[in-house]
Amino acid sequence: MSTSKRITMQQAAEIVRNGSSLTFSGFTIWRRPFALVYELIRQQRRGLHLIEVNGGPHSEFLVGAGCVDIWESCWIGHELYGKYGANLSRRVCNKEVLTEDYSHAEMMFRFAAAAQGAPYAVTQTSLGTDIHNPEYDILGRAGKRDGKRIAKHKYIFVEDPFFDAGPHVLIPAVKVDVAILCVQQVGEEGTVRVAGQLYSDPEAARAADITIVMAEEIVPEEYLRRAADQNTIPSFEVDYVLECPFGAHPTGMFGQYDVDGNFLKDFYGRTRTQEGFDAFAAEWIYGLDHIGYLEKLGWSRMLNLRANTALNYKPRN
Repeated sequence: MSTSKRITMQQAAEIVRNGSSLTFSGFTIWRRPFALVYELIRQQRRGLHLIEVNGGPHSEFLVGAGCVDIWESCWIGHELYGKYGANLSRRVCNKEVLTEDYSHAEMMFRFAAAAQGAPYAVTQTSLGTDIHNPEYDILGRAGKRDGKRIAKHKYIFVEDPFFDAGPHVLIPAVKVDVAILCVQQVGEEGTVRVAGQLYSDPEAARAADITIVMAEEIVPEEYLRRAADQNTIPSFEVDYVLECPFGAHPTGMFGQYDVDGNFLKDFYGRTRTQEGFDAFAAEWIYGLDHIGYLEKLGWSRMLNLRANTALNYKPRN
């Protein structure tokens, strides 16, 4: 049985080069690969292009740390714990980050097209909105549309040639260098089993050139094959795996631990300014590895987040 896909956290971060395009597992405040995001920040990665179905706290950390040049998605924030992305907002206003806005559905269609090996998707989503206003083609206006990693056009209007169903929009498939997934279980050879909602994880894995899976635990492939219908992503779509308990904190891991809302509220409240972000990062990121981070959080805090295995969430006391 091969274990050659196993790597360390440091090695995983080194795979992401300056200028790489990235996407992630999860949705807003669930199953975000925070332990690896922290390591990218420690290694001072620069020039990243985030392409996401939707953003979340992990995006805010990378943006606040100066790792990101381009953010392509539909929304960013912390749900109940800070509605909008203050770090992205600040850096966009300072002309430090370019943003490209698509609708939520369009972003999902773009990933689905890439997962299928198609160059573009066809949709009527967002027709008549300013998403299709050429004034808001930010990457085009910045001269970034090279037709290689970034599409020549943000969208193209076409008339339905088959059934005369009216105007449609062609939107480009995403081009992603690295997908970083955070899941409950991965096999030694890369088979992924996600509990709860899958979100866009299968499409992200298929769309990316390289897929890294960080799991709460690495388990024998033989165990996953006993109930193969419960598996989410096959091993041949995964390039590297690493084991990292509580790797999604402060976001939640269904069936394992809940979202740490107090941590996210503290982050949101303290990082409205760059000085606030820098102080927060100095306290919680720099000078720590993952074990040091967990020790700083404290086991009483982590145990209080632990999900009830019958309910899959932490019931209120």
